[in-house]
Amino acid sequence: MTPIYRMKDQKENVTISPREETLYLRENFLTEIPRNIMMEIRWKKSHPESQIVFDVENRFMKNINITGVLVCVTAIFFSCSSPAYVEKDSNTNLSNYKTYMWVDVKENENDGSNTKRATAFADLSVHNSVNAELNKWGWQEVSDNPDVLVSYDVLVERNVESQNDPVYSQPYSRYYYNPYTRRWSTIYYPSQFLGYQQYQVPVKEATVTITMIDADSDKKIWQGWTTERLSGGISDLDVKKSVRNIFKESGNSIP
Repeated sequence: MTPIYRMKDQKENVTISPREETLYLRENFLTEIPRNIMMEIRWKKSHPESQIVFDVENRFMKNINITGVLVCVTAIFFSCSSPAYVEKDSNTNLSNYKTYMWVDVKENENDGSNTKRATAFADLSVHNSVNAELNKWGWQEVSDNPDVLVSYDVLVERNVESQNDPVYSQPYSRYYYNPYTRRWSTIYYPSQFLGYQQYQVPVKEATVTITMIDADSDKKIWQGWTTERLSGGISDLDVKKSVRNIFKESGNSIP
């Protein structure tokens, strides 16, 4: 049966064909302002005091959103530090030591060359950072007859890391026409979880290790290390950050 509609420019019901119905909707209905929007505009005009309430609510919500963003950024910033690890000899009382001296490490016993390490540029910053931490322990750096020998090493490695990203379908919507209300409405179809996409990502990491040896027994009494992800080459700031994280794990006072 052919549908019957009341045309907006006519006062009586008339019978129209499906093709005429489509043309009418394109030329008239789709250019009209939805009824709910018109009602909202009229209500606001008749209630001007409500606009003040809306403005206050909007400003309040904006302040909440800005505060929330700042809190999230702060939390992310403080959670970016890499974990550090410390091992110490349970039979050794570090408070018995008072002096220390820096020593260089070699790849093997027969390495008698004076070739500098690739990370030799970090020697000064590491020494200064570690010296500041050991001073908090009450230790003093000496050039002869130390209680403890201190060394550090930086190992830069290139690895491959597997990462998984969730995959979702694209959301979409469909339109339908309600012949009883003579309105078009929308059905929204949200995205669906499809699974995970796995891929390989090359990463560059630097592991900073600080070791303390008993000068009399050559026994390792303390060692701390941490691994930092590098975006480029290792920098002086990266090394300082690693040293700070290691001693933060051990504590500012003698462990």
